[in-house]
This record gives sequence, C-alpha cells and structure tokens, in this order.
Amino acid sequence: MKIPLYASAGVATSCVAFLFGMDTGSIGPITTMASFKDTFGDFSATIHGVIVSTILIPGALTALIAGALANRFGHVKLITIGSIIFGIGAAIECGAPQLGVFIFGRLLKGVGEGLFLSNIYVQVSEMSPSRVRGIMTALPQFLIVSGIVTGFFTCYGTSRLGNSSLTWRLPLAIVAFLGLLLSMIYFIVPPSPRWLLSKGRVEEAQAVSRRLGLDEVEIKQLMTQASQSLGDVEASETLWESISNNFREFRVAFSAPFRGRTAFACFIMGLQQFSGIDGVLYYAPILFTQAGLSGEKASFLASGVSAIVILVATIPATIFADRWGRRTSSIIGGVLITSLMLVMGSLYAAGELYLGYQLPYLGGGEHAETNEEQRVKSCAEFQLGTYIKITE
Repeated sequence: MKIPLYASAGVATSCVAFLFGMDTGSIGPITTMASFKDTFGDFSATIHGVIVSTILIPGALTALIAGALANRFGHVKLITIGSIIFGIGAAIECGAPQLGVFIFGRLLKGVGEGLFLSNIYVQVSEMSPSRVRGIMTALPQFLIVSGIVTGFFTCYGTSRLGNSSLTWRLPLAIVAFLGLLLSMIYFIVPPSPRWLLSKGRVEEAQAVSRRLGLDEVEIKQLMTQASQSLGDVEASETLWESISNNFREFRVAFSAPFRGRTAFACFIMGLQQFSGIDGVLYYAPILFTQAGLSGEKASFLASGVSAIVILVATIPATIFADRWGRRTSSIIGGVLITSLMLVMGSLYAAGELYLGYQLPYLGGGEHAETNEEQRVKSCAEFQLGTYIKITE
C-alpha cells in the first residue's frame, strides 16, 4: 500500500516539533544533575529560572514575525532554518565551558523554536485533505509529547553514567544532531498549495495538490478561496513591508467582528499556561522531590511516570480528534485540570499540616498511600487532564 504524500510529508514536518518536546523534557533533569552543577557551580533559584526560561523569550519575539517571514519565503524554508538554528544552539549548550555560553545557546534555540513551531502546524494543515486534517494537525502535538518522553528517559539513562559531564552533555548532543538531521525536510516536503497560490503560482499549486492526494473538489474549492481571499503578493514588496503588513493583520484580528473570537482564543491559551503545566514539565525533578521523594526515585517518577501519563493522554486525543471535536476535549480537559489542581494543592497543604495523615486507595483495600505517594499521583493525573485539553 502506497503511503500518500500528505501523510509522509506531514509526519516528516511534524518530527521537527520533536525537538521542542525533547528540550522541554530534558532541561529540567539536566539542570538538577550534580555533574551540571559541578561544571558551572551552584546557582540560585533565580538563576535556575533564567537558565530554563531564556529559550521562551526569543521564541516569543521571533514568533511575532515568523508569519510574515513564512508568507515571503514559505513555511518549509522557515521550518528548515529554525531547525538548523535550534540544532546549533543545542551544540553550543553541549560544548559550553561557562554558564553564560550555555544560556546563549538556549537563546539561540529560542530563535529557532520561534521560527519553526507555529509554521509546523500551518504547513501540516495546508498539506492535508479536509477529511484527515484533524488528526494530521494533532500530529505535531503528539511528536512534542513523544519528545518530552524521550527527553526524560534519555536524562534518566545518562544520569547513570556517573559524575562525568557526559551525563548532561549527551542529551544536548542528541538534540543538536536531530536538529541538523531534520533540516533535511527541505528536500522532501513540498511547499503548501496555499502558499504557492499566494505567490501566483497557480499551475504549480494544482500539481502539488494532486501529488499530496487532495481530490478535485477540494482543489477547486482551494482555488476559489485563494482567488477571493489571498490575492497576489506584489513582487516589489520588501521584507519590512511584509512584516508591517503582518502586524496590521494582527490589528484586524482584534477589530469587529473578530474581536470576541480572538479574545476568547487568547483567553483559553493564556489560562492553559496559567494552569502551571510548564512548571510541572520544566521543574519535574524538583517538584517530585518536594512531594517527598528523593534521588533516583524522584528522577524515575519525573522522567517515567509523568512522561508516560502525558503520552497516554495524547494518544486518544490525537486519534479521535475528528470524532470527538475540539470543544469536547477542551471541556473534559478543563474539568480535569480544575479538579486535579484542587486535589494536588489540598494534598500538598495536608502534607505540611498533618505529616502522618494517610488515605486509602479508592475502593478500599489493605494498602494505604502515603501523602508523598498521593501528591506524586496527583501531579501525574494533573498532567493527564492538561494534555487531554491542550492536544486540541
């Protein structure tokens, strides 16, 4: 059975999102490794936060202009360049002799991430037939979660190498290699038909649409929509004019009649971040240590149980994306997040006030969980609810 091009190209493009996931899954364990602190010395909680978060600031800033750059150069080129920059940043981290150099590497990775992450979703969506667009656009999220799992388990494995700096450098070397390897998608993934149409390359857009596996009805609809909404991009338009137009389009999104829908989307995405899932992912080893575990046991739970729970939650949300609908997954995930946040916070508070308090397993039984076990399970269950929601 021949695999359609939209599927193979979509998988190849989504694999770049794996880089983001692996960085997210590995940076927490890396920065808590004894060998990492032996290399760079002890640092405060503030510096720890700076090390972790420096990838996010340039990522957010670059993402603001990534759309304009993609409109001019194409999504595939931006994803490729972003993957290369991300890989170079990881290589700088891997070989860093000083903490400042390590942070510079993370800043560079943020630039790459800002270029490729949003463009991955757009490219996959524009290549996919409408009948499978839901599951295809959920694929990058699945690869991100797979990267988180891989990052956690890679660090758990390298932590057994002793006190050598290889324990934290090896995961970064793997990310650097993958970043450069995945840039090869430029040679196997075609530009999206919609982007080709925006450049006035109608015949090429039709040919690519047929190669991807879109049916004739969908191709005709695409051509009609493009002629009505996209228009031709003037060849004389400069890059600065393209970026300026991009920001003007942002203003349109917040004008009537789109203001309400845009505000609601921003509200949902903002609350997703305020739920604290990034804190759980980035600082998992510390969080599980505070839950009452220590040493390798904490690392195992952080890298194993948490990552597996996330992956388990993502699989059905990805497979049944078209059947369930995004609204259903968002509601279920939101209810689970609210409930489990309350449970997790209550167990932390109970652990501080009543150190000897224990609760039995649901349904009874002879075994009783300690407060530490309950808090660890709640952390894992919280991630389950969060990822059911954000996969959509």
